[in-house]
Amino acid sequence: MTETTQEPLNNTEMKRKKKKSFPISSKVNLARYTKSEGIYPYFIPLSTAVGPRVVMNNRQTIMLGSNNYLGLANHPEMIKAAIKAIQTYGTGCTGSRFLNGTLDLHVKLEKELAAFMGKEGAICFSTGMQANLGVISGITSKNDLIISDEKNHGSIIDACRLSYANTVVYNHDNMESLERCLRATPKSKSKWIISDGVFSMEGSLAQIDVIVELAEKYDARVIIDDAHGVGHMGHHGEGSVGHFNLMDKVDLVVGTFSKSFASIGGFVVGDRELIEHLSHHARSLIFSAAIPPSAAAIALKALEIFYTADDLRTQLRKNTARFRKGVEISGFHTISGITPVVPIIIGDVMKMLRFNRDLLDAGVYVNPVVPPAVPKATVRTSLMATHTEEDLDEAVQILEYVAKKNRILK
Repeated sequence: MTETTQEPLNNTEMKRKKKKSFPISSKVNLARYTKSEGIYPYFIPLSTAVGPRVVMNNRQTIMLGSNNYLGLANHPEMIKAAIKAIQTYGTGCTGSRFLNGTLDLHVKLEKELAAFMGKEGAICFSTGMQANLGVISGITSKNDLIISDEKNHGSIIDACRLSYANTVVYNHDNMESLERCLRATPKSKSKWIISDGVFSMEGSLAQIDVIVELAEKYDARVIIDDAHGVGHMGHHGEGSVGHFNLMDKVDLVVGTFSKSFASIGGFVVGDRELIEHLSHHARSLIFSAAIPPSAAAIALKALEIFYTADDLRTQLRKNTARFRKGVEISGFHTISGITPVVPIIIGDVMKMLRFNRDLLDAGVYVNPVVPPAVPKATVRTSLMATHTEEDLDEAVQILEYVAKKNRILK
């Protein structure tokens, strides 16, 4: 037998063979742990259309986690509009709005949106997230100041980071904190106050009337993200800004088609000059493919329905009041409000995740939310106009039973 000697590796080969390390985040570790414990709560598939009751894990489940506030996701007129659009325009646009991706359908939608919201112009984005990213980074400049509510949606937080403007954060819904920020800013500096209209986790309604008053006092401009308000609030569904009759006082209103519109996409409405500026400076618009024809047609049909949907909005308010009362009588810790977003605050993350798992096993789906999205672990519930009294009463009974089983309630 002859012996062979192995030549030492050179630096290039050593680098090639060296195992790459990847830092594991706390979120990944939490996901792995909760999966091992059987309480991982995310990416659970539905087997049916979104409605008051759905099929999840092969069983009928009361849906208390959808943003389908008016219940339009399986409305026959919406489905018909989508089918017709696909037959006319095909399945996709294969390009950005800036170049080959604009359909006459998009132009019509933007014209109707602007009229619906009482503004001069509108422009549509591929998602609500991209709407905020494009609007905030596209409308502010290096010497501007953004003053943002601390509980604003993650898309606003990311947009502020993308912007060249400086950002200061005021205490959630605290108008004294907002005024301190405004007072500390030089008069010569351009200022943008940005707030959710309806806060997505808390379900609380922003004090838009006070925000506008302070903006006028300190010469600031206002952007409201009304993703969770349009459709079910206002005189004909124009949202929380319309609820306060202040559409003419808010410079830009951002929204999404993925909630009450039961579609996909985002939009912004405002004065013609601001919209024209954004159409040439919002990078998430310019470098993203346009929403597909079906999504645009669905949004258009939703707008048409909104105008005459007083019965749905009335029913949603009744359902919200009934469910809120049931949750409060049961003894859950929640946040008072008038919107269909009803948070139930649990506190401990693991306790909340076990509660969430047992709720799903018992036939109720809720949205599990952990810090830092909320201060304390919470299950976020939301109501639809199409929930029946039986749906809501049964859901409250199950919530109470499972909470007592998990020693959340006595």
